[in-house]
Amino acid sequence: MKKHLFVTLMILVCLVVAEVAARTMRAQQQNEYPKTRKIEHIDTYFGTKVPDPYRWLEDDNSAETAAWVEAQNKVTFAYLEKIPFRSRIRERLEKLFDYPKYSAPSRRGEYFIYSKNDGLQNQSVLYIQKGLDGTPEVLIDPNKFSADGTARLGAFALSKDGKYAAYGISKSGSDWQEYFVMEVATRKSLSDVLKWIKVSGISWQGDGFYYSRYDEPEKGRELSSKNEGHKVFYHKVGTAQTDDLLIYEDKAHPQRFHNARTTEDERFVILSISERGLGKKGNSLFYMEGAGKDRKFAPIVSEIGDDSFSVVDNVGDRFLVETNRKAPNGRVFLFDPKNPEERNWKDILPEKPEPLQNAGTAGGKLFVTYLKDVTTRAYVYSLDGRIENEVKLPGLGSAGGFGGESDDKFVFYTFSSFNFPPTIYRYDIASRKSSLFRAPKIPDFNPADYETRQVFYPSKDGTKVPMFIVHKKGLKLNGRNPALLYGYGGFNITTSPSFNSLRLALLEQGFVYASANLRGGGEYGEKWHEAGTKLKKQNVFDDFIAAAEYLIANKYTSSDKLAIQGGSNGGLLVGACMNQRPELFRAAIPQVGVMDMLRFHKFTIGWNWIADYGSSDNEAEFQALYKYSPLHNIREGINYPATLITTADHDDRVVPAHSFKYAATLQEKHRGSNPVLIRIDTKSGHGASSTTKAIEQTADIYAFLFKNLGVTPTYGSERRPPVGN
Repeated sequence: MKKHLFVTLMILVCLVVAEVAARTMRAQQQNEYPKTRKIEHIDTYFGTKVPDPYRWLEDDNSAETAAWVEAQNKVTFAYLEKIPFRSRIRERLEKLFDYPKYSAPSRRGEYFIYSKNDGLQNQSVLYIQKGLDGTPEVLIDPNKFSADGTARLGAFALSKDGKYAAYGISKSGSDWQEYFVMEVATRKSLSDVLKWIKVSGISWQGDGFYYSRYDEPEKGRELSSKNEGHKVFYHKVGTAQTDDLLIYEDKAHPQRFHNARTTEDERFVILSISERGLGKKGNSLFYMEGAGKDRKFAPIVSEIGDDSFSVVDNVGDRFLVETNRKAPNGRVFLFDPKNPEERNWKDILPEKPEPLQNAGTAGGKLFVTYLKDVTTRAYVYSLDGRIENEVKLPGLGSAGGFGGESDDKFVFYTFSSFNFPPTIYRYDIASRKSSLFRAPKIPDFNPADYETRQVFYPSKDGTKVPMFIVHKKGLKLNGRNPALLYGYGGFNITTSPSFNSLRLALLEQGFVYASANLRGGGEYGEKWHEAGTKLKKQNVFDDFIAAAEYLIANKYTSSDKLAIQGGSNGGLLVGACMNQRPELFRAAIPQVGVMDMLRFHKFTIGWNWIADYGSSDNEAEFQALYKYSPLHNIREGINYPATLITTADHDDRVVPAHSFKYAATLQEKHRGSNPVLIRIDTKSGHGASSTTKAIEQTADIYAFLFKNLGVTPTYGSERRPPVGN
């Protein structure tokens, strides 16, 4: 009897202790995050009522939103500051990043131009020199644009005669740019100032250039402007912007993009028009010979559809055009204005089994790169399409460059991979040989210490998906390694093998880094891209989840050691996957993500993404979007992974309201001990606006990962734990 009473008493004590612990946890969670006001707001989509209680957070100009941001940052940075090794991580990142970084040179007449960052400069400096053996001189130093180093160099182009340089400046990470003009010989800045420029390049023709801009936004709404009415202008050096010649506009279609560029000989102006806001993936294409307001554009392709077209170069009166029309992997054809009908388009480079990555001309040759299982292959062709040779690359990785002038004798290209830092090579056109031009020296990095392998794993529907896995040599496949899985999967963008010295701070501590090449990207051409768009977007999430399951099944890691990361469309990916499989991941880093899939097209340039995502204005697409939208699929009472959301106050591409509403909802519904935090950067945008901000953000992300994956990093003279522990 006494034994029975004792057992009963112990059970009651345990229940009381458990209830107290649960109440304490709830109280801690309720007090841990700032209270976010809810409002009664409901939208109705095709009969479905959708609450939006945090709609007020969309107003990034309100005092209440500013107070909310301040309160959230206070909680987040208080958490991060308590991580004992946070400062050491930042010191390590600074050391790993502190080495000279160069871009490949480009030639314009007698000048060679390239950028260089000495190591920790906030912005890379643009240099110019006469000939390859000339003395480098500073042409533009963006570090002088602003006191805090957050103003960046945007578009840049040297005039054909080398007399002038036109360049853009972006402030605090914004996509908006202002254009200026410099006299190269004297480095004197001229009076030219062009404003409200976005989605534009600089294309010279004579003593002026073409560019695209919007009308000036409403005062105070610069970051949230609807971005409608994209126009093409011609600016003559030395004149006011108000005197610029309007080249093209289309008032009937305010959401179209209009971009003009000139051919190398400046004989033709090429106009590309797209309308992704109507869900069309492709573009129309026009050309105009000469200049002046009396000139008219003639069509190469007159209607916008789902096929893309771009002029590679002109060959006399005719054009080399790259397209995926009737060729999902891409091809290049010759367009003759005298015989413009499609039946007369002559294939110069027919479609191949591998997707065409890039085509360009230099030295009277056609330089072409293809993708073979996500790695680059480079070839040289004659302008009429005869193969001449393959450019042998140093290994399996990513290569880009190869562009130049028609009279070039050599070109440059850059090769990199996960354990191969970006290295610049010079390719001699006559001898068909490559030679090393410039290789970086990374502190404390030995490529032989790491290994990269590519695997092909089955997704939910059986599709084979490639993934790169990087780690230190000697890794023990015991399921106990911390791992970071990265993905993107959208907009026909290929997630290529690439080097990042900051990533070494993870790898040297025994992390496994995995990069999954999901559907929706461009890894296998347009069919691969299309398989991850609109009503098929769930394929992307299935691919990412299957990647995580592969890593766990093959004992690279386990669920309690696995983190996921992605930015922009990749932030959407992370948010959707942690909603669908919260138990699969220990930590999640959704960065500048598209989180409200029902309203993304209402902000800034978001309508541009309808071609990939679809729109909530379409009933079938609404149903698909609503089913996976990260904001709308957070469930009540779930213990979600430890989450660090990142965004920035000057992100005018994926506006921070996406992350604000998502964070408020996740904090409201999440139950468990895992932290749910949002880090809101200032004077930064869709990406870090300076080296300092990039290192600060990366240090905080890594500190968060180390803490929540149970890893204590050791650096320098400290003893490092064995790989696999």
